[in-house]
Amino acid sequence: NTGDRSAASNTGDQSAASNTGDQSAASNTGDRSAASNTGDQSAASVSGKQSIACGLGIENKVKGKLTCWLVLAEWQKVDNEWRISHIKTAMVDGIKIKEDVWYELKNGEFVEAK
Repeated sequence: NTGDRSAASNTGDQSAASNTGDQSAASNTGDRSAASNTGDQSAASVSGKQSIACGLGIENKVKGKLTCWLVLAEWQKVDNEWRISHIKTAMVDGIKIKEDVWYELKNGEFVEAK
């Protein structure tokens, strides 16, 4: 999907749902699958085992179930230009990274999204 404020979803195993539009959503329920977003202020979620949710745009958020992986990029505006300041990944373990909780990256660390 490439449109702003749009959604891409998938339910099959080993599949992908991706979105490049701003304020959009990508979700996947299949095992070993991926949901990714590169648009700004967008969200990616996964619920299948060993899946990956990627939020690579400005102010993205991600969430997943146990054993899923979350990937986020954090951006900073420097001299009127957006630049990546951090990229981080973490597994949803139910302790440090909770299941079904939206996360964003702040100062290089996963924090619960507001």
